Amino acid sequence: MSDHENVNVESPRAPVSQRGHLVRVPADQRASGALVEVAIDGLEVQVPIGTTILEAARKIGVKIPTLCYHDDLCVAGVCRICVVEVEGQRTLQASCAYPITAPIAIHTHTRKVRQSRRRILDLLLGKHYGECYACFRNGNCELQALAAGCGVDFFRFGHPTAPLHELDSSSYSVLRDMNKCILCRRCVRTCIDLQEVGVLETVHRGDKTTVSTFMNKPLAEVICINCGQCINRCPTGALGAADPTDDVWRDINDPSKHVVIQTAPAPRAAIGECFGLPPGTPLTFEMNSALRAIGFDKVFDTNFTADLTIIEEGTELILRLHRALVDRQPVALPQFTSCSPGWVKYIEHFYPEMLPHLSSAKSPQQMFGAVIKTYYAGLHHIDPADIVTVALMPCSAKKFECNRPEMAASGHKDVDYGLVTRELAQMFKEAGIELPKMPKSGFDEPFGTATGSGVIFGATGGVMEAALRTVLELVSGLKVENLYDHADILPVRGFEGIKYAEIRIPRLGTVPDILRMNAQLPFDSWAWLAGATLKVAVCHGTANAKRVLEDIKAGGKLSECHFIEFMACPGGCLGGGGMPIPTNPEIRAARARAIYAEDAAYEVRKSHENPAVLRLYNEFLTGGPNGHTAHRLLHTTYTPRGKYIA
Repeated sequence: MSDHENVNVESPRAPVSQRGHLVRVPADQRASGALVEVAIDGLEVQVPIGTTILEAARKIGVKIPTLCYHDDLCVAGVCRICVVEVEGQRTLQASCAYPITAPIAIHTHTRKVRQSRRRILDLLLGKHYGECYACFRNGNCELQALAAGCGVDFFRFGHPTAPLHELDSSSYSVLRDMNKCILCRRCVRTCIDLQEVGVLETVHRGDKTTVSTFMNKPLAEVICINCGQCINRCPTGALGAADPTDDVWRDINDPSKHVVIQTAPAPRAAIGECFGLPPGTPLTFEMNSALRAIGFDKVFDTNFTADLTIIEEGTELILRLHRALVDRQPVALPQFTSCSPGWVKYIEHFYPEMLPHLSSAKSPQQMFGAVIKTYYAGLHHIDPADIVTVALMPCSAKKFECNRPEMAASGHKDVDYGLVTRELAQMFKEAGIELPKMPKSGFDEPFGTATGSGVIFGATGGVMEAALRTVLELVSGLKVENLYDHADILPVRGFEGIKYAEIRIPRLGTVPDILRMNAQLPFDSWAWLAGATLKVAVCHGTANAKRVLEDIKAGGKLSECHFIEFMACPGGCLGGGGMPIPTNPEIRAARARAIYAEDAAYEVRKSHENPAVLRLYNEFLTGGPNGHTAHRLLHTTYTPRGKYIA
């Protein structure tokens, strides 16, 4: 196993700090596994040396409220909501940032502690502008919940009556309302530490401290990649997604419009959380019925174009390998996936010299939009100008992607609106729909058939696994189930930050008919792949993407890869910036289990066996994968500069 495989984006926290000073537990003590006895509210427990008070309390079920703390982030210890009394110490201590190095007795809810928490909340609310009932986080706001839990029932230090900051609505993806910011710095730590983008930072000191972009520019004018991870970790309504639901409702209510929606797999595994269900409760088919109930004319499955993406992207990889191995032409390898718009924007901003490695295949969202406004429009004799395409996605960056000017291969804007999971849940609630109680129904034709490979796009490693299922079968002629139990390619699964795998091609079969549809295919046998081993990697989170790209630039092990999957968000799409709040490693793992369970339930689990996709090639994309029509509608190019990138 390489060092790369040990990078874990699910556990990025730095050493804890106490009273602003970094506290390090000696390495020999940590390595010894020594245990320390702790008494918390009279309950005794033994914990490894270096465990924080907060972690120890959680271990025995003692609840300590937090605000700036987040399971995904390094410890800041700035809000002081989690303070506790430690016997023998004069001042209260922040439990999230206090490492236990010796036996201690702790009290978590004394009068002094409760008064301290309440005064902190009073001070925060004294600067927090806005009415809760008009905020999109109403009912799911950590500040609101803490105030209720601590008995705050009036504004002790007053309440702002006018905003001090202008709303930043410049971005297609992310809204910033600094009037609701409580300076917890979660967004800063997310952007700098978790994603290593660095758009947000705290500036000034004292009561003038604020969170700002470079020179306080609007988000659309800085290098924000639109991933929305800051939204998922903001405890209040200071950060949110740009919400197009009013426009969607308007078009649904317009009888001259034919409004269709495509739904990605990740939201279907998570939207139940918005209705009180445990994470990982799939509501795929209940959601189909609800979408028709609120007025959508057709409900399609994004998994259809996920399968299409696999065929197009896989063919592109094969053609690149042939040019490199047989034609001896300079080719950009490894090939990078291109279905994560946050990742695409990241490489455009930070590594533009590596853009040739990016697959030219559009994301499933954009492929679907192009197909709907061409093939589907012709099939049903509908003017594409009258079709409104909506995409339900887990990702706030999808809102930016559908507004890129090059995403109009159909002659019209391919996807009109990007909805995220939270927004669709609110639409259902607005319509009085209790989603878990809805009857089940399937997807609409001609895109009603999908495969398990399309489903697993929602989890990190899913695109790679789907691609391998197809490429291995197309090249070897063997069923992938004969190579991996149940077609589950486990080496590319899991939440390690960077995964590497070598996949041996066991034998060579005949070139399949679907590839022979392309008259420009430069080979008629697989002999040139004799003895080949496919080297692949998977990474999620742009902090890990940076490590992969730097390794490639340095000529490291990952530079030998042929194909690498990149996802901008921790956990992949199931951790996207439009998913239900809160998020943490356990929640993302539950969503992943739902996705893989749905994959296992499909009768057809490989993209190249999707009959609807094969029909599309036979009836419309007649030049085959990577053919002329496919390239015109399903592929694009990305450039390092351009006003649409900002």
